[in-house]
Amino acid sequence: MDLHPDCEQLGFLLGVWRGAGEGSYPTIESFGYTEEVTFSHVGKPFLAYTQKTKHAVSGAPLHAEAGYLRAVGAGRVEFVVVQPSGIVELHSGTVDSGTVDGGALVLQIDGVHTTPTAKSVTDVHRQIWVEQHAGVTTLAYQVSMAAVGEPLTHHLRATLVQQPSG
Repeated sequence: MDLHPDCEQLGFLLGVWRGAGEGSYPTIESFGYTEEVTFSHVGKPFLAYTQKTKHAVSGAPLHAEAGYLRAVGAGRVEFVVVQPSGIVELHSGTVDSGTVDGGALVLQIDGVHTTPTAKSVTDVHRQIWVEQHAGVTTLAYQVSMAAVGEPLTHHLRATLVQQPSG
């Protein structure tokens, strides 16, 4: 199935990515994790996104989320992320896919919505970039959030390696 023409600027994200990261926040102990992220498509003007993490030492499940990355014009994207903990993030931002070795997304929050029993989250910033070095393609990201009364603060950082397709 062909990638929708509107998503060509997002093609550098397609595939399965695996790696490791670290998390911290003022209200919790710092932790390491392993992660798998998948960006896929069905020929429509969006990419589907799934993510899951496990504790780096115990292997216990930590977090999962899913969503859609929508191409909404040249260099513009919208990202909807849903978490089973009752949090929905609505982002808009820019995409730079004009580099030979990858690309980058810079996303700003348009809104965070929570279910009545979810923890309070009021702001989330995500940066995602893809680079290629010595034949290895990596996806790295940083996430900052304002939650449970804390101001916008660094929360997550990870580097994932693109897995062979097939």
